[in-house]
Amino acid sequence: MRDVYRLDSDRLLFVATDRISAFDYILATGIPYKGKVLNQISLFWFEFLKDVVPNHLLTADVNQYPAEIRKYADQLRGRSMVVISAEMFPVECVVRGYISGSAWKEYKATGKVCGIELPKDLRESDKLPEPIFTPSTKATSGHDENIPFSEMVRLVGAELAEELRDLTLKVYKKAADYARTRGIIIADTKFEFGRTARGVTLADEVLTPDSSRFWPADKYEPGRAQDSYDKQYVRDYLEEIRWNKQPPAPGLPVEVARKTSEKYLEAYQQLTGRRLDV
Repeated sequence: MRDVYRLDSDRLLFVATDRISAFDYILATGIPYKGKVLNQISLFWFEFLKDVVPNHLLTADVNQYPAEIRKYADQLRGRSMVVISAEMFPVECVVRGYISGSAWKEYKATGKVCGIELPKDLRESDKLPEPIFTPSTKATSGHDENIPFSEMVRLVGAELAEELRDLTLKVYKKAADYARTRGIIIADTKFEFGRTARGVTLADEVLTPDSSRFWPADKYEPGRAQDSYDKQYVRDYLEEIRWNKQPPAPGLPVEVARKTSEKYLEAYQQLTGRRLDV
């Protein structure tokens, strides 16, 4: 969860908070260090992928922030970035290398995902023969919805749709190949792109445990749901207490928040080889 502030006509301030959402509601309890983890993982990927696609990052050094916000440096350090304001495209660019989540449900029902015919007899969490591009809407409330590529063409035009599809697959392949060397499987992820003076630009958060499914490679076992570096502890707890998924959202026990925090910190260290300074 991020707070976004407009600095001027060209720049935004992104602040990653420790708030966490589940089942489309923000919970009453935050996750320690979560904002810093997500911010730092995005910064890592922006640097790693800069030769593949431009991104919207200007700086994450609070000493280079505009004077009027430097007085908040202690609150912003490690969990914020100043970015170029982009004209965002109205689709989320989702890529799947493995069959899981909503794609698994759709495949079981139809044998397809977003209109793409897949091999028969796939098991849950199986690796796909090739990664597939499965765009979705950007819902202002509720869940995003998967759409066929033809609908994306209608929304943004054929030329841009093809460019975004090809770029999404290229970025995913480079990131997934790297993550695999670090013991992490990126099962699927979503990217958001916009247009800036830099051209088509990668924006928002990138390849974090909130926007992706990260699986520990040493525990990967097709045919079931996988362990993951994300908020699964939170979801499991909410299911156990039989929350009706209506407001007000409940708080979390200290132990659940702690275990979730540990998963986020572990994901950062696993990917980057560094411990996060918290």
